[in-house]
Amino acid sequence: MTYTIGCTATGAIDKHARVDSDGFAYRDLNGNGQLDPYEDSRLSTEERIDDLLPRMTLREKAGLMFQSIIEVGADGDLETATPMSKFSPIVFVHDKLMNHFNILAVKDVRETVRWQNAMQAQAASTRLGIPVTLSSDPRHAFTQNVGAAIAAGVYSQWCENLGLAATRDRELVRRFAEIARSEYTALGIRAALHPTIDLATDGRWARQFNTFGSSEETTTQFLEPYLAGFQGARLGPQSVACMAKHFPGGGAQKDGEDPHFCYGREQVYPGGNFEQHLAPFRRAVELGVSAMMPYYSLPQGLVRNGVPIEEVGFAFNRQIITELLREEIGFDGVVCCDWAIINDQKTKGHHHQARAWGVEHLTPIERLAKALDAGVDQFGGEASPELVVQVVESGRIPESRIDVSVRRILRPKFQLGLFDDPFVDEEHAVRTVGCDEFRRAGFEAQCRSMTVLKNADFRGSPALPCLPGSGLRVYAPQIPDPLLASYATPVSSASEADIAILRLAAPWEPRSKYFLEDRYHAGSLAFQDDKLEEITSICETVPTIVDIYLDRPAVIPEIAGAATALVANFGAKHEALLEVVFGQVKPQGRLPLEMSRSMEAVRAAPEDVAGTDDPLFPIGHGLDI
Repeated sequence: MTYTIGCTATGAIDKHARVDSDGFAYRDLNGNGQLDPYEDSRLSTEERIDDLLPRMTLREKAGLMFQSIIEVGADGDLETATPMSKFSPIVFVHDKLMNHFNILAVKDVRETVRWQNAMQAQAASTRLGIPVTLSSDPRHAFTQNVGAAIAAGVYSQWCENLGLAATRDRELVRRFAEIARSEYTALGIRAALHPTIDLATDGRWARQFNTFGSSEETTTQFLEPYLAGFQGARLGPQSVACMAKHFPGGGAQKDGEDPHFCYGREQVYPGGNFEQHLAPFRRAVELGVSAMMPYYSLPQGLVRNGVPIEEVGFAFNRQIITELLREEIGFDGVVCCDWAIINDQKTKGHHHQARAWGVEHLTPIERLAKALDAGVDQFGGEASPELVVQVVESGRIPESRIDVSVRRILRPKFQLGLFDDPFVDEEHAVRTVGCDEFRRAGFEAQCRSMTVLKNADFRGSPALPCLPGSGLRVYAPQIPDPLLASYATPVSSASEADIAILRLAAPWEPRSKYFLEDRYHAGSLAFQDDKLEEITSICETVPTIVDIYLDRPAVIPEIAGAATALVANFGAKHEALLEVVFGQVKPQGRLPLEMSRSMEAVRAAPEDVAGTDDPLFPIGHGLDI
C-alpha cells in the first residue's frame, strides 16, 4: 500500500492526509502508516468508535470530558493564555489533552480561520489525532454577555430569539438557523450552545432574551425549524450540533433571580407547572437534538410521581438526569453541565464560587463523582481532566462508566466529519461570514419583529407611520442627526420639535458583587422615579414615540399612558426603527411574553406560571399599522 501527503477538501495543507493504493483518501491520524478503522470514513460511526475507544488512555478519555472557554489568538497564536481562557491552546491540547472549546469573540474572519486551522493541526499532532470541536453561545444579535451571548460583530445581526418569536414565523426561524449555521461552519464552529428553550414565565429572570418567550406552544413549534436549520435532518459534515438548555427548564427561578449567583440557586414550582416547563425538552429529544445542558439551579420542594426530588443542582441530580432524561424521555446524547460547577475559579481578578448548589460542602472530586453518578458526560467551563483520572484510579468510578460518556462525546465528532476534514477555507469564510445577503436578512428580521403596542392620534391620524419628507421636526437624542436627517429634520430639544423619538431599554438593578453579575439584567422591571420623570416630561412637552428594547418585559404603565406611540423591539438598529416609524417597513410583531401592570403583580405571580391577573399588555398583543 502506498501513501502520499495531500490536502483537505478545503485546500488546507494537512500533513496527515494520505491516499492508499486503491485511491481512497483518509487521514493517518495516529501516524502508523496504515488505514485504521477509526480513520476510515466508509465505516459507520459506531464501528469507528468501537475501534478508537480501546486505543485511548484514561488521560485521553478524561480530556474529552472537559470543555473550556478559549479566545482566538492573533495570527494563529496558540502559545499565549488570555484572561478568560486559563491556559494557552498548546497547554490545553497537549498537556490537558482537551479538544472541546467554547470560543468567545470573533474580531476578524481571516485571523479566526488561521487560528482554527492551527488548532486543528495541533490536535492532529497528538497521539491519536482527535480533532477539536469549537462551540459557541448565541452570537447573532445584540446582547454582549460572555456568560450568555456575544454581540454579532462580524456576523449578520438579527433580533434576539424573543424577536423571532414575536414574528410568529417558523420559516424565518429556519432561515435564521440556516444562515447562522453557514456562518458558524465557515469559521469551524461546529457546536451551538443553544437553543435556549426555557419558558420565560417570571418576568424578572435575566435570561429571557435567549428564549422564545413564555409560551410552551410557541417554544415547541419553533424548535423544529431551529434544529433543522442548524443540524439538518441528521448530523453530517455541514451540520452544527445543538445543545438545548437549560434542562429541565430554567424559567421558574425563585424571585426571578439567576442561578449563576448564590442568591438565585433555587428553582420553584408554586403553580405545579414542572411538566409544562419540561415539555420543550421532550420535543427536542424527539427531534434529535445532539446535546443537553442541565441548569445550575436546585429544585426546591419538587415532587414527581409521589417522590421528592433531591434538592441539589440539576447536574448532580440522578433523578433528573438518569431517571428522567435518560430513562423516561430516552435521550442518549451528550449531557454537558453548565459552566464551572466543580471548582472555584478566578477570572480577570474576580473570584467566583463553583455553582455547586446543594453540594457546596463536597470537595471538587466528590462533586465530579456525584455528577458522573447523576449521568453527566462533559464538564463545561472546567479544565480538570486529572480529577477524572483520580476518581477512576481511586476505584470510586469504574473506567467502564467513563467509556459510556466518551462514546457519547465521540459520536458527534465523527458525525460532523471532524475526523475526516476539520479545516476551513479562508476565502470561503470571508465570502460567507457577514455577507450582504445575510446582513439584509438579519436587518429585515429586526424590522419585522418590532411590535407596536400603542398608536394614538397625532394631527388627526395615527402617529405611526409618520410621513417621510413631510418636514417634521424630530427630537431623537439617541439617534445620530445625520441618520435621522434622511427621514426628517433633526432638532436639539423637545420644545423645538413636532414629535420626539425616544429609544429606551428595559430597566434593571445594577449589581457588581459577583463575577459577571454586572452583565445580568435582574431585579425590578420598573424605572426609577427620576428616570421615569425625565421620560414622561418629554412626553408631556411634545407628542412622543417611545421605542423600548425588551430583553425583559418592562413595567411601564406611566410611559404607556404618556407616550403617543409605543413600540417594543427585541434588538434593532436605529435604521430599523426609522424604517418602521417612517413607514418603509411594516412591523409584524406580537408580544411573546406579557408586560405586567405593576411590580406588585409580578411579585405576587407564581414563578412557574406565565401571566398576571391584569396585564398592561397581554402575550400576543401587537397592532398593525
